[in-house]
Amino acid sequence: MNRLARLVGGMFLVIVGIYLHNASWLAPQPAHGPLLLSHRGVHQTYHRDGLTNETCTAERIHPPTHTFLENTLPSIEAAFEYGADMIEIDIHATTDGEFAVFHDWTVDCRTNGRGRTIDHSMEDLRALDIGYGYTADGGETFPFRGQGIGMVPTLEEVLTTFPEGRFFLNAKSNRPDDAKLLSAYLAKLDIPYAQIDAILAGPRWVDQWRTLGMTIPATNRKEAKTCALSYLLWGWSGYVPKACAGAGIGVPLDLKRLYWGWPHRLQQRADAVSPLGVIVTGKLQSIGGGTGGVDTLEDLAELPDGYAGWVNTNRIELIGPAVHDTADR
Repeated sequence: MNRLARLVGGMFLVIVGIYLHNASWLAPQPAHGPLLLSHRGVHQTYHRDGLTNETCTAERIHPPTHTFLENTLPSIEAAFEYGADMIEIDIHATTDGEFAVFHDWTVDCRTNGRGRTIDHSMEDLRALDIGYGYTADGGETFPFRGQGIGMVPTLEEVLTTFPEGRFFLNAKSNRPDDAKLLSAYLAKLDIPYAQIDAILAGPRWVDQWRTLGMTIPATNRKEAKTCALSYLLWGWSGYVPKACAGAGIGVPLDLKRLYWGWPHRLQQRADAVSPLGVIVTGKLQSIGGGTGGVDTLEDLAELPDGYAGWVNTNRIELIGPAVHDTADR
């Protein structure tokens, strides 16, 4: 009986120790509210039912409530005005040594062109109408046709137009040579690296970037998944996987309480290894599926008071004013 009592007592002390080690209320309390990561700037949102990597999202947009098109200078400007602290933009190397800010791997979906984006020159991309393919009614009407000609910006234009802006680059490439090109491109522009917080790219691209000794953190989707799963497994000990150093710890909104130390102790640990710390995304759409963003006021209300990490959103025009109005009160 004494042996059983000692065993139960020992287990109790271990449980209490793990709890206190991960207790959010014992962590330093943040001095600011959430930081907003605007996905693609202010843009036309779309329904995610049955979404795959091949889905043309321009053909399934919600009825438009504004005229902004993603990854353009007006959409980026509007996102900052709505309160974005950082904006995620997508880049592709072009045939003439530029980097075009454009989302899709091909131009077929949302433009009047054809072919892979990387097989076009910057001049070619500017000649396209990037509003051509958008429809909210199955092709009955195309509200942005004729309005997107010449609107694909270069990365240089984005960085110089918004010199105080912060950006998360999604480099749509797994080619090591593209990592070399971006390194030389940024060096030639003499752009302050503080403008770029992190980069997402393919594994071979990221490996080359690190081989070059670049100081801007880079990661790939596999590493991001490894980061999250490893932390869920071992985070009780305070261990934060090396895979989290690239772009922080991504936390789906509906799984937040599974992450050890949520929210403040988790934030403290993530901040120690990554400039992005914690990024809350939308809810998981399905087992093994993707996530959207924190895109409704109901989603936003699920964040705890005092949360100070990043919030990824597709609706900065809605979430930005709500966060800043709350912070002002």
